[in-house]
Amino acid sequence: MRSLKQQILILLLGSLVLLAACFITILGWYMKDKAEAAAFIKAQTDLATCEEIIEKTYPGSWAVKNGELYKGSEKINLNNNLVDHLSSLTGDTVTIFLGDTRVATTVRGSNDERAIGTKVSASVAQTVLQDGQNFVGKANVIGQWYETGYMPLRAENGLIVGMFYVGISHSYDQKTINGSLITFAVLGFFLTLFVSLIAWFFLQKFVINPLHNITLGTRDVATGHLTEKIKVSGAKEIEELEEAFNQMVEKIQSLTDDLNRRTDDFDNNLVVKDDNPEVILEKGEEFYEPPSFLTDLSGPTSTMSQPPTDSLGEEDLPKGLNQATLDHIVQFIQTTQRPLSAEEVAESVKLTRVTVRRYLEYLEQQGLVKSEQKYGRVGRPVKLFIPI
Repeated sequence: MRSLKQQILILLLGSLVLLAACFITILGWYMKDKAEAAAFIKAQTDLATCEEIIEKTYPGSWAVKNGELYKGSEKINLNNNLVDHLSSLTGDTVTIFLGDTRVATTVRGSNDERAIGTKVSASVAQTVLQDGQNFVGKANVIGQWYETGYMPLRAENGLIVGMFYVGISHSYDQKTINGSLITFAVLGFFLTLFVSLIAWFFLQKFVINPLHNITLGTRDVATGHLTEKIKVSGAKEIEELEEAFNQMVEKIQSLTDDLNRRTDDFDNNLVVKDDNPEVILEKGEEFYEPPSFLTDLSGPTSTMSQPPTDSLGEEDLPKGLNQATLDHIVQFIQTTQRPLSAEEVAESVKLTRVTVRRYLEYLEQQGLVKSEQKYGRVGRPVKLFIPI
């Protein structure tokens, strides 16, 4: 199962990628429309520019002589120098028509030769040659689509004898648009990466780390090692979780203090009858049955030496400690002869951990045991008591 951090990052990255894809798609349509509009404007401008250049280069009127097109005294048929010069100035494909047939052109066919002798499309011929109007728009030129501009060529008597054409390749426009979109996509990728790094930093600092601290605090509660509240900083919901956790800690500490007081009252009311390790409650009727190892050690076959607490009288013990209980704990520790925690001793002698810890700390003060801290991976260190 993925962690919360991974799920949030995947959601964030998915949203950014989707947003970038939508943005690039919309931008592509927008650029396509703008590019076509700009190409049509360029075609109109280039028509007027080329017309002026031709008029200055070849003065005179358009005419047809012996089935060939002339401008003034200059023959235009197969005049590749003229169309190549105009093409280099405008960046367009350039063609001059005699009627509807190409007689000088930079447009090349599938065999990569100039498309001399090929004809214009019927729709263009209708608009330019018959209606006598300029044509600006998309047109099929030798099997390819161009943003084009056509204008009629008129003889001195006003008759239309041919056409002049400039065209911008549609594939060239598409290549320019694709290049721009790829640039935007690369920029979008690095922007998405940058935003993701920032999001990961804030997510780690204000969500993941606070939740991790609360988790550690919860484990401390589960292992009984919680001694203080937690303090985290983060989003409002995280702070509310912290407040609820600390309220729970206060309640647990209150219950623990109340339990300790009741345990101390219980221990203070313990009495021992003669030398028998059986213990009865002063105000009760049921017997406390000591662990079996105590009765075994009290028998005549035991080789265990008498605990070194015989020299301590009842009056020498601190308030709240009982001699019989102390003897039971000492016998268990000397029998075990290994480092023990207060929890282990308490479980074995059937007393509470808080009560046993008080006895162990007293034995440590008397030099009968020593303590050391054992550190684990999770939670607070455990205090171990070692017999000397």
